[in-house]
Amino acid sequence: MAETRYLPVPDALVGERADAALARMLGLSRTKAAEILDGDHVMLDGRTVGRSDRLADGILAVDIPDERPAAPEPPIPGGLRVAYEDEDVVVVDKPIGVAAHPSPGWTGPTVVGALTGAGYRLAEAGPPERQGIVHRLDVGTSGLMVVARTVPAYSFLKRAFKERTVEKIYHAVAQGHLDPTAGTIDAPIGRHPSSDWKFAVVEGGKPSVTHYEVLEMFPSASLLEIHLETGRTHQIRVHMAAMRHPLAGDLTYGADPTLAKRLNLTRQWLHAHELAFEHPTRGGEVRVTSTYPDDLAAALDVLRG
Repeated sequence: MAETRYLPVPDALVGERADAALARMLGLSRTKAAEILDGDHVMLDGRTVGRSDRLADGILAVDIPDERPAAPEPPIPGGLRVAYEDEDVVVVDKPIGVAAHPSPGWTGPTVVGALTGAGYRLAEAGPPERQGIVHRLDVGTSGLMVVARTVPAYSFLKRAFKERTVEKIYHAVAQGHLDPTAGTIDAPIGRHPSSDWKFAVVEGGKPSVTHYEVLEMFPSASLLEIHLETGRTHQIRVHMAAMRHPLAGDLTYGADPTLAKRLNLTRQWLHAHELAFEHPTRGGEVRVTSTYPDDLAAALDVLRG
């Protein structure tokens, strides 16, 4: 567990950057102090302090992280498939039940842990627990993720995702039949007003754009190809639920539990099927595709039967 220490801000450090001041107060390196601040472990008068904030007079509450070695990550069942790799990037095909990187409260396997455990050296950029991570997939979503192995690749890909030049193609099964069969959903997404762990289309949310096209229709559902223009948390799931066509198996966002049981789905039918981006150092396109995992393929067989 973390140890909480309460430290009056010395007069000489009032107005100083928080990372520099905390380093002096605790006798740490500025990098270590910044890590503590980035982890939301420092508060002043009830307000979280960021690394670049200027300290005001008052008493800091600092949670000193436990430095004991963390328990080893559990292995990923079946391993983590590498779909593409070179000296700059590695594209992985992530199974469900795997997070992109370690986070508070998550004790399962991660992409970062699996890659580093397999001997991959990832870009030393961003927070230490997120080395190389330039985008994420939900724990319950399978498919393709690109991870940076060098700092130049990390910077290039972070900018590419921000500027929306990365092509992200998902396949999903939504309940019912969408009308029209191809279109764009442009609706802002933010935290759900009554459920902290969910998201929703809300006024004042972040701009969110989803393009979809129906690939195949079944009596009770439709197979869609989806191109994401933005990359909000749960974006596809939220937009489809807002259209009254929740993803099959997605009980969190209103899917029919009877259909989920018939399809033997324990998660949403959603797969990051294709990923394309400009190579960060040598140029040219890198395009990778992924086949459906067994649970999603079996559900499709039931729908087609």
